[in-house]
This record gives sequence, structure tokens and C-alpha cells, in this order.
Amino acid sequence: MDTITVFGATGHIGSATVRRLGESGATVRAVVWRTPADTRIEGAAAVVRADLLDPQAIAAAVEGCDSVQVIFPLSPVAEDPDGVTAALAESLVQGLSAFPSLPVLVISDYGAQTPSGTGIPALFHQIEVRLSELPNPLTFVRSAEHMHNWARQVPVALKTGTLASPHQPLDRPLPMVHAADVGTITADILLSAPPQAGSRRVVHVEGPRRYTAREVADALAAATGTDITTLELPREEWEPTVTAAGAAPAFAKLNAEFFDAHNKGLVEPPAGADVRRGSTSLNDALAFAIKNSGAGR
Repeated sequence: MDTITVFGATGHIGSATVRRLGESGATVRAVVWRTPADTRIEGAAAVVRADLLDPQAIAAAVEGCDSVQVIFPLSPVAEDPDGVTAALAESLVQGLSAFPSLPVLVISDYGAQTPSGTGIPALFHQIEVRLSELPNPLTFVRSAEHMHNWARQVPVALKTGTLASPHQPLDRPLPMVHAADVGTITADILLSAPPQAGSRRVVHVEGPRRYTAREVADALAAATGTDITTLELPREEWEPTVTAAGAAPAFAKLNAEFFDAHNKGLVEPPAGADVRRGSTSLNDALAFAIKNSGAGR
């Protein structure tokens, strides 16, 4: 079986990828950044520590492997998200420059085909453009919004009995996905026949169906045993709400731009896109996230 290197192996997506690859019999090299290298990761044959801003560390992590998966860590406390994103992409390009035939799978974002005006997806557009300059066979897997992100609002929802949503209108079905399903799907892609040299492909991943903000409130209520209704969060409160949670103003601005674009229907797969679906329902994903975070107690 092949040796596959997975960057970001302890995250929601990466850990699911490693687990699936390990179950398949592949040899998995799990790469961590800020996590100690002696961390045990289910499914990994080896755990390697590498700074994603160090091209030499990236090169050492992928040397001798048959394919690689990369997820870029976007920090909500970064004062200059554009600059950090550009530096990460540049470092990866330099690190991979000695391995031009190595197939690379990159986790991207819904809406990354649009260069600007979409907030966070525009950062992934920047990543896709820079990495597309590589001669390597490339697969960009654009993930819909992660279901577990809604669990962050549980403490306030339990206190107030309401879920304040920037997704508007409240009855508009939204693409979202359980992050672990993304990791399972990318593992299956990595295990399939490798893409041809110099090829570029884009895969979109979302859940079994789309859900409204009202359905999110219902799912949170079911998971916590508390009555939760939903309301539209006023536009002027979007950025202050995010900064109050500890994010930097620049990230809060990108977040607000994302919701503006999303509410206008601009964060969608293009016509004819390859869209694959996870199997985990919103109710199951949120129940799992709340149980593991303790937020519902």
C-alpha cells in the first residue's frame, strides 16, 4: 500500500482522514504543527512535527511518500489573515518544489472560485491560485460550512433560549457538512487512482441535504433538551459578536463578508461541479459536537 502524508492530522478533517486511511491498510504519516510529535494518532504509522511556515520541514515530511493531503490552519486571532495565508501557501509551494510528480490534495472552501467579496473563501481562492502554479497533480476539495461550528453558540443559546443567526433568511437551506465526513471522503479520493501528471480537479463536499437556521435551532434544542428558537442577528452586530468571542477585527470583517455573500447565494458550487455528500445528519453532528465539548451540560 501507498504511504500518504496528512498535514493537520489532529483536526476534525485530518483525524478522520488518517483513521480511514489506516483502516484501509495504507501507511500514514501524520504531520502535526503545534501538537507534540509523540502524540498518538489513531491510524497513523508515524507522527511527524513540521512547521508549515518552514519549507524544509515540509519537504522532509513528504519525502518518500506517494501522496499528500494539506489543510491550512486559519487563525481567528491573526491580525493579517491575507498575509498569513500568502505565507503558508508560499511555504508549501517551496516545500513541494522538489517533488513535482507528487499528487497533492488540498482542503479548500465553498466559494473559493470567486477571487474577492466572499470573506474567508477568498483566502482559499488565494491558496488555490498560488498552488495551481505547481506542476504537481492537484485536487482541491472545497468543503461546505462545518456543522459543528454551530455548537459554539450553545452556551448563549442555553442562557437566552435563542439562536441568533447571521444566516438569513432563516428558512433558506444552507450547505453544511460534518467535518469528519469531509475527511472520510478525502481519504477515499487519496486511495483511488492517482490523477494524471499536471492535472487539476475540484471536488465539492456537503452533507446529505441542506438545512435552514431554524432546523439548526431545532437540532440544538434536541441535543440539549432545551427550548431554543432562532432570530436574525442584526447586520451591525455581526463583527462585534465575533470580536467579543476573541477574534481579531480583520477576521471578524472576513466573517461578516462571508455571511453577506452567503446570504446572497454567492457561496455555491459552480454549475456542473462534482459534488459529493457526507452521510452524517445535522442532528447527529451537533449531538456529537455538544457531547464532546460539554457545552450542553
